[in-house]
Amino acid sequence: MASIGHVAVGMALGRFETGTGVPWRRRVAVMGFLSLLALLPDADVVAFALRIPYAATWGHRGASHSWVFAVGVALVVAALARWRGASATRWGWLALAAVGSHGILDTLTDGGLGAALFWPFSHARVFAPVRPLPVAPIGAGMLSARGLYVSGVEFLAFLPAWIYALWPRRKAPPAGATAQGLHPGA
Repeated sequence: MASIGHVAVGMALGRFETGTGVPWRRRVAVMGFLSLLALLPDADVVAFALRIPYAATWGHRGASHSWVFAVGVALVVAALARWRGASATRWGWLALAAVGSHGILDTLTDGGLGAALFWPFSHARVFAPVRPLPVAPIGAGMLSARGLYVSGVEFLAFLPAWIYALWPRRKAPPAGATAQGLHPGA
C-alpha cells in the first residue's frame, strides 16, 4: 500500500484528538505525530537493504505489522504521555489505533505476502477476505505509471478520511450562547 492511506488515518486521528479550539500548531503537531505512528510499521523496509528476506519474521510486512507490535508501541506512547502529564489512556488508544491500523490496511491490498498480524503467535501472513487496494511498488517504482495509478486509487479510497482531517472547523460559539445565537439575558 502506498503511504497515502496510512497518513490519512493518522491525520483523521489527529483531527479527532484535537477537537475544536486548539491552536493550529498543536493540531499540525498531533496530526503529524499520529501520521508518523501510522507509518511506523513500514520502517521495516530497511530489511531490504540488510538483505533480510521479505518472508522472514523481520522482513517487510512481518513482525512490525503485528498487533503485538502495535500494543508495544501504544504502551511506550502511553508511558511517555503520563510522563508529560497527558492522559496515558487516551494517547495509548490513539497510538494503538494509528499503528494497529497499518497492518489491517495492508491486508486489504491485492499483492505481496500479506501481513503478519498475529506474530509472535503465528508467523502466517494474512490477507483480508476482500482486497480492494492495489499493492504499491516499492522504492523508485512509485514514480512509475503503476505508482501513479496506485496513489490515485488510494487517494480516492481514503478521501473521506482526508476530508474529515482537513475540512475547516467552525469556530466554537461564545460561552453562554444559546441555540438561537443569543446570549442569556439579551
